[in-house]
Amino acid sequence: MKKFIPLLVVGTALLAGCNQEKAADSASPTTTAAPAIDKADAVAVVNGQYIAKSTLETLEKEIAERSHGQSFPKEKLIEELVQRELLVQDATQKQLDKSPELIAQLEAAKKALLTQADLQNFLKANPVTDAEIKAEYDSKVAAEKGTEYKASHILVKTEAEAKKLIAELDKGADFAKLANKNSLDAKESQNGGDLGWFSAAQMVAPFSEAVAALEKGKYTKEPVKTQFGYHVILKEDSRALTPPPLEAVKDQLMPFLQRKKVQEMIETLRKQAKVEILVPLTDEKPKAEAAAAPAEQPAATEAAPAEADKAAAPAATEPAKAEEPAKPAEKAAEPAPAAPAEPKK
Repeated sequence: MKKFIPLLVVGTALLAGCNQEKAADSASPTTTAAPAIDKADAVAVVNGQYIAKSTLETLEKEIAERSHGQSFPKEKLIEELVQRELLVQDATQKQLDKSPELIAQLEAAKKALLTQADLQNFLKANPVTDAEIKAEYDSKVAAEKGTEYKASHILVKTEAEAKKLIAELDKGADFAKLANKNSLDAKESQNGGDLGWFSAAQMVAPFSEAVAALEKGKYTKEPVKTQFGYHVILKEDSRALTPPPLEAVKDQLMPFLQRKKVQEMIETLRKQAKVEILVPLTDEKPKAEAAAAPAEQPAATEAAPAEADKAAAPAATEPAKAEEPAKPAEKAAEPAPAAPAEPKK
């Protein structure tokens, strides 16, 4: 017996053949009927219903995108479409396409597809131009001014360890050798604590500030504390920050500018539309419920003093019980000390 291809069945919204269009027609009277499929344009016929070649092409494209270029034999793909068509026909015969739940889902799917189609149509008619990309690059990327630093560091757990290393450096010890022997992030790599070139924004603030304050070729005379531990830092060099070339960031600027265009289009539609919000935008307790609470209190005071005390006793203990778990919760919310690691790049 032939089996479904799991990759195709799970998570796909593509329905093959013609009957899915018929189901959509029953859900929405205004839906335009799907064009008839000629035998010459079909890959298979199932109980008189043709499966279009375009449906197979769509499935092949979907599989290629989902499986990162992996392909399946055409025989398996066609069999997948045949089995889908059989399920569509079976569901239609059982009139599942007329259930309110499915009609609502079909309408939601239709609206989602129309939303995507409208955005794609807008971007096709209003593509991002090279001039717009260049202007965005000049204002946001090329205009950035700053400094890059080249530095090495020795990371240890305690301040005492860091001060001991500084004392050894003062006596002429080699920084790279000390890093390879003692640094928490250089023992394995044996790179002398080299961090390469980085901008201030790539490192945590105490580290960046210490590097910026150092002279070229100098090391910190006091340990620099961060959430990773204690650092001894050697500033090797600095240079003006060089922005990446336009071609290197063009693909990153494109989607940003597309989203910007779409947002402007949607805002224009919103301003032109007549919109009325019909539900409260904040959750509020009904007035009747709020008024009922204080009205019940006098009735409780009419009870005998002894009974009132008994009734009040459990209520008095409730806040204490409720507050107790809050203490460990507050401790858990405090930032946990991070494990020693390389400064954030």
